[in-house]
Amino acid sequence: MVRTRVFRRSLTALAVGCAMLHAAAQAGPGPLRQPGSLVALPGPQLLLSAAADDGAHGAELWAVDPRDGSRRLVRDIHPGPLGSFPSGLTAWRGHVYFAADDGVHGLEVWRSDGTESGTRRVADLRPGPDGSLPNGFVAFGDALYFSADDGRHGFELWRTQGTPETTELVADIQSGAQGSMPRHLTVRGDALLFSATDAEGGTELWRSDGSAQGTRRVLDIRADGDGAPEALTVVDGTLFFTADDGRHGRELWRSDGTAAGTRMVRDIRDGHDSALPRYLTKAGAWLYFSAHDGRHGIELWRSDGSAEGTTMVADIRPGPLNALPSHLTALGDRVVFAAYDERSGVEPWISDGTAAGTRLLGDIHAGPNHSNAWAFARVGDRLVFAADDGRRGMELWQTRGVPQDVALLRDERAGAEGAFPRGVVALGEGVAFVAEAAGGGTYLALDPAPGLNCGSADSGIAGEAPGAAACGAAVASSSAAR
Repeated sequence: MVRTRVFRRSLTALAVGCAMLHAAAQAGPGPLRQPGSLVALPGPQLLLSAAADDGAHGAELWAVDPRDGSRRLVRDIHPGPLGSFPSGLTAWRGHVYFAADDGVHGLEVWRSDGTESGTRRVADLRPGPDGSLPNGFVAFGDALYFSADDGRHGFELWRTQGTPETTELVADIQSGAQGSMPRHLTVRGDALLFSATDAEGGTELWRSDGSAQGTRRVLDIRADGDGAPEALTVVDGTLFFTADDGRHGRELWRSDGTAAGTRMVRDIRDGHDSALPRYLTKAGAWLYFSAHDGRHGIELWRSDGSAEGTTMVADIRPGPLNALPSHLTALGDRVVFAAYDERSGVEPWISDGTAAGTRLLGDIHAGPNHSNAWAFARVGDRLVFAADDGRRGMELWQTRGVPQDVALLRDERAGAEGAFPRGVVALGEGVAFVAEAAGGGTYLALDPAPGLNCGSADSGIAGEAPGAAACGAAVASSSAAR
């Protein structure tokens, strides 16, 4: 019960925080503010949660045409300044599914095809204003799976095909109002694997085929407590994750969805101390991650699923000090990440899985200073990311993975403070992202594909939307950077 209350409080706090951000925004006409989830649909069309600076609409579902930057309110789900706070936008079979609060039914599952008439609540799982707080949407087989609390079973695993009749509880894993708190839902072949809690086994690895009888614990990894599987990542049919069996600390594990096929890959840091694998990422046929073996500090590792094939890739910061590889992102069969060394500070690196092929991509903030590269996102054959060169502040950069090919993509906010771009979504060869305004708050920004005129895209100074000429100039500048 305590765990459920904490989870519900965290989701409620998120909604309250969004309301506070909206209240802080300037009144009057202006761009979309406080954008949340962004998702692209064919058309092309970008759907997002955002608040309008008109004093009349809170956070609602909006559609933006990336070809000209035009925008429209899809549906005013909760009329008035509070908004419905759409969250967890997930595209599936031509629709976007999300959680929203219409002011009467609480946060429930909704879906939209981008039109007002095609935007509706899927089901009222928890009648009344509290809502079922659906979250963690994942497409598996012929349905969309998620975690929700109907007020009787606690947070459990649910599924839907987009209608009230097809929205149903999959299994009551932990009977009673506390629920099993399914999380990290991950598809592996013909099974959905996830972490869940029950009274008998604690928090362990579970699997489901979508039926109650086909939902069961895979293995009780830690008999005297919680194995607490995290960072579930599939590489060529093998599920990798981290867990703590109570003897080896938190280490790298693998599973094929059976008890016999679930085991620790390697005790990277001998004994009870944890290697703490993080940023598990598939690149090619390998799993890449950061870990601490107790001798080399936190460095870049990779694994093929065997103990002998789990090795440190490179000692970027030699000795026991930490290079701290982070934000690992695949670029083909290579991995791009941020790491630290004394000469360059925190900068973008790339690796092909060998020590010789692990190298600095570019010293964006020259010398031992840090560009603090982060928010990496794949866009076609390149990665875009946020970095600070010491002059423009945190802005949008790009690379195709060749050392020294790193280039500024868009200087969204002129001056040294930067726009702090994040939440990048690919729109063909262009991108949409969340940017920070000079007057506080955030807004939607576009860097469209070459040749497109972004028209009334929400970029520039807070409270102002650039005209077509300004946007066209920005596109030309960005295209030159390519």
